[in-house]
Order: sequence, then C-alpha cells, then structure tokens
Amino acid sequence: MYMWKKVAMTTAFAALAGTTAMASCGIDAGRVSIVGNEFPAIQTVAAAAAACGSDAVEVKSNLTADHQKINLAGMQGNPAEYTTAIIANSSIIALMNDDVIRPLDDLIAAHGADIPAKQLITINGKVMAVAFMANAQTLAYRADVLKEIGVEPPKSYEEMLAAAEMIREKGIMENPIGGAYAAGWNLAEEFVNMYIGTGGEFFTPGTAEVSINNEKGVAALEMMKSLTAYMNPDYLTHDSNGTQAEWEAGNVALMSMWGSRMGNLMDTEGSEPVVYENTMVGGPLMVGDSGVPATTLWWDGWTVAKNVSDEDATATFLAMKEGTGPSILNDTTMAEAVWMIDGYEPTPVSAGVFAAIAAGSQPYPMLPFMGLLHTAAGDNIADFLQGKESAEQALADIEAAYTAAATENGFLK
Repeated sequence: MYMWKKVAMTTAFAALAGTTAMASCGIDAGRVSIVGNEFPAIQTVAAAAAACGSDAVEVKSNLTADHQKINLAGMQGNPAEYTTAIIANSSIIALMNDDVIRPLDDLIAAHGADIPAKQLITINGKVMAVAFMANAQTLAYRADVLKEIGVEPPKSYEEMLAAAEMIREKGIMENPIGGAYAAGWNLAEEFVNMYIGTGGEFFTPGTAEVSINNEKGVAALEMMKSLTAYMNPDYLTHDSNGTQAEWEAGNVALMSMWGSRMGNLMDTEGSEPVVYENTMVGGPLMVGDSGVPATTLWWDGWTVAKNVSDEDATATFLAMKEGTGPSILNDTTMAEAVWMIDGYEPTPVSAGVFAAIAAGSQPYPMLPFMGLLHTAAGDNIADFLQGKESAEQALADIEAAYTAAATENGFLK
C-alpha cells in the first residue's frame, strides 16, 4: 500500500487585511503568457499584469473556463507555451506531479520580499505559488421570494428543499434551486462538498486507498439527487456561467455558489432590479445535523513555469506580482473577490466566504491523488442522478475508476 503524508501547506484564509506600498513592474525584457479562468477577479489580475507589457516585454493571456484542460499541456513543452498558470488548491497538484512549475523561493528572495507571508503557498518546504484570493461555495438566496413564502434563509440542505417545495407549490418558480452540476469537474466538486458535509473521509487515513462507498457517500449522492428535482432539467449542462445566467434570468431563488460569483449576482448588469436588489448572501449549508459545512475553502494563486528561461521567469514573476498587488484594489475590484492582498476591505458580497471561514470549513484536500478521485467522480455520478443506476453502484464505479488511475500513477500497488 502506498503510504502518503499530506503536504505541508501554509496560508492564512483569515488574515485578509492590511496595507503595503504600490510597486512598479521593473521588467526590462522577457515574455509573460498567462492561462487561467475567466471570471472578473481573474480578468482584473490579467489586465493589471498586461499593463507591465512594453515593446521589450510581451504579456498575453488566455482566460477560459477550459483552463484546467489546457494548462498542463501548455506547460509541458520546452519552452512552455504558458509561463504562468493561475491555479487553486486542486489544480496545482497536477502541475507539481508533472514537474512543470518551479519553486519560487529564489525569485521571492530577489524580487518578492514585500509579498505578505500569508500569500505564500508552501508545499513540502518550498514556495510553489502566490495566493491572491480566497473562495468557497456558500448560499445565495432571493430575499423577496423567501419573504413571500414566510421562511428564513436555509441553514441546511434539508431546509433548502423544504423552501423549494413551498416556492413551487405557490407557483412562484417551477425550478427554484440552481447549482453548477455540469457533468465533469463541476459535478464532482458538488459531490466533494456534499460528502464533506456528511462528515465523510475520502481515503483510508495515511494511504491513497479510496473510502467513499459507504453510508455517507450514499447520503451525499441522495441529497444531490433530491436537489436536482428542483433544478432546470438541463442541470447537467450548467457550469458556473450557466447557473449564473439562470439566476440573473430570475428563474432561481436558492443555490450554493462560489463567493467569487456573488459580485456578478448582486451587480446591476444582466438582471432586472427585482433580482439583483433581492440577491443576498448567506453562509455555507449543512447536511442534516452533521455540524460540518458542506463546502470547501479554496485559494486562487499563480505559479511560474519550469520550462522557461530565467529571463521569462523573472518577467512573469514581476508581472504577476503587479497583477496581484495592492494597486489593483479600488471600489469596483473590492467587490470581485475576497482578496488576500494587503489593503483589501471586506464588502457585502464577501460575507459568504467569511462565514465559511468562521464556520471552520475544510480546505479542498491538497493530495497528489485527489485529482484522480475528482475526475472519477465527475465521470460516474450523472448516471445515478438520471436514475440509470443505484447510489451504491455509482460509488463503486467511482472507486474502480480511481483505483485504476491511482495504480497506474503509482499511488497504489
């Protein structure tokens, strides 16, 4: 059996305020190529990094919802296509497993002494990323709709289901629950959250042996299926963008959604006043009386590719440092994320993430084999939700797919 110790990770989700001086880019030459997700906070980072470009310094970015499908391949070449990938708890592990990102300690010593320690992600004694924002999935609700049915914002998924039934019975909305249940990564993340909410453990302690085919795994899947009964019938195609669109169209009154999306839901763009004026943020939901928030804490950060020249690595480090520095904070960007940047001041849209932190929510597991389980879950849950197989069979399929992948990758014998 492959024995594994969890990697040492140092970051402070709660230390999210302070001040520091604005820095200039200081780049004379080099190439910067960014790959990352496409939501507003990442767009802000990429735009600020791009401002470091000049006739001697090329800065470009590819921001896409498919970033996790292309970042590894784009960093495997020599030289790498992308000099930096914007990643999170889960996605950094794949890049480390394939040895395509470099430790940042030397670059920090030379150019990053002013980066706050709370932003430095240290794995096995080496700084591998610089975090710039915290995230979690928490409750979004329509205050006017809940007032109409006479209930308080739900604290648990059971309460969400009860509220959804009342909303449907009163003819207010036919499918009042939303969720990023797109088959694949998004669906797997919902399972991860729900399984954690039951108090479940993913692996036999100290090993890479998966351990989800149990009562808690069944409970997690059954709760997910119960929620889908109140979702748009096309829920398996709805990622975060699709779910946001459903909300802004006024079709949804309750959902668990990323904190980084709350600013979009609450601004004046994309929806009518009755929607954005009544969109409120709550803490993470529980499953039954487990007392464990059914969410995971995340950080988003940036890396530097291994297969690039020292000149490009330095240019990338300096541009990304500028892109995630205090100078990006203003009245607009403050509401885009829970920034881990000095000078950040919490806004109402950040309340859910701070509530998740205060509730003791668990970070997404940073284990080198967790990504294999995530993929296996994303590939094998949809059949259960569609009534094609039992929860037990779905869990067995997940375990079988994971075990094969973990064995192939040397985590199991």
